[in-house]
Amino acid sequence: MKIYESAEDYLEQILMLQERKGYARSVDIAAGLGVTKPSVSVAMKKLRENGYINMEADNTISLTDKGYDIARRIYSRHKTLTRFFRELGVDEETARADACKVEHDLSEETYQAICRQLEGGK
Repeated sequence: MKIYESAEDYLEQILMLQERKGYARSVDIAAGLGVTKPSVSVAMKKLRENGYINMEADNTISLTDKGYDIARRIYSRHKTLTRFFRELGVDEETARADACKVEHDLSEETYQAICRQLEGGK
């Protein structure tokens, strides 16, 4: 099944919240992505139906293994691209915003070249 960019953003946001706060809730996801709570509800329903997340009894949201794998890949790309843009001299806020725009569409070949460059050109 093809997962769309918006779904990747939601999964990445859940992972970031879990790392930062220890849990993810719909209201925090909405705030983090700048979307409405109803939009989050629709997205969470689709992600749950497709096996990417679990809705817990305490209203928190957790990633399944499948969801975690996608979230980890996207978040890793985001951090790497942010670092790359920062090393080019881009300010932190712009680097993060640009990384978010690029992380989904960048080819694996180009991403690996950036990784090599960050490792010292190995």
